[in-house]
Amino acid sequence: MVSVQIFGLKSSQATRAAERFFKERRAGIQFVDLKQRPMAPGEIKRFVERFGLAALIDTEGKAYVDAGLKYLKVSDSELLGRIERDPALLRLPLVRAANRLSIGQDEDSWKAMLAVPRP
Repeated sequence: MVSVQIFGLKSSQATRAAERFFKERRAGIQFVDLKQRPMAPGEIKRFVERFGLAALIDTEGKAYVDAGLKYLKVSDSELLGRIERDPALLRLPLVRAANRLSIGQDEDSWKAMLAVPRP
């Protein structure tokens, strides 16, 4: 059975969709509520290395607009700090299965995660 780790917020519709997707397919789920526990720096780094920091940010989201980030020029390190304080800035959910990663509501990636044969 495939086991996935979902980083998200209970209030996020996309996060709930990911949880539902994997539960319906009987995948093992470890849910990390970013309101309760921020992502470890190494975990954030893994997603940034794969997709780039810009791809992780939800530039259309309310948190991004409310923080004034549409009009501010901030460094990557400052942006990472803001992400730790306000995970709603991320394109949620962030999903990891072994070395496969996905950001946002991406059912094609999720299906690929489930199709990976396990040794």
